[in-house]
Amino acid sequence: MKLELIKAISKHVELTAEEQRQVIHAFSSAKLKRKELWLEEGEKTQSLAFVVSGCLYSYSFDSKGQINPLQFARPHGWVTDLYAYLSNAPSTLSVEALTSSEILTITREEQLKLFEAVPKLERYFRIITENALVSSRKRNLDLLNLSAKERYEQFISNYPGLLQEVPLKLIAKYIGITPEFLSKLRREG
Repeated sequence: MKLELIKAISKHVELTAEEQRQVIHAFSSAKLKRKELWLEEGEKTQSLAFVVSGCLYSYSFDSKGQINPLQFARPHGWVTDLYAYLSNAPSTLSVEALTSSEILTITREEQLKLFEAVPKLERYFRIITENALVSSRKRNLDLLNLSAKERYEQFISNYPGLLQEVPLKLIAKYIGITPEFLSKLRREG
């Protein structure tokens, strides 16, 4: 399971055998059942999760108590409430397993120790954080500038196979349309 993490890191930085050992030692593994919460809004989040298998998603609740999905995390993806993780504040997001999933987690304290021991990991985490920031900004602009059909097509392109794993009402909410309109787009599609 931890070799998947090493593969993901190796796409951006090369680690020696000793550095790989240190990385593997810093992470804990966990298995989540479908619909199991990994992080609940209001909790202090101590960890960042790397998805080995399965699919998780982060979400917040609107003023009507409706779920607003913010991110889908598939294998080799990362998920947490980053603000809460970095600031040690209570989480404003929840993270739930959409399917049975295996994750690797690291606490902020362990991550900082790992940065000291393996400085090139700072570069790796900078790259994935920058990628996440760009992705979030692009999603916000797409919600403002693209048609519903274009957002649907982009979702399919960005998340192949996710239509089979995720309830359609979550996908509809994520791309900013009603479930009924999503059904119509799928029929046309």
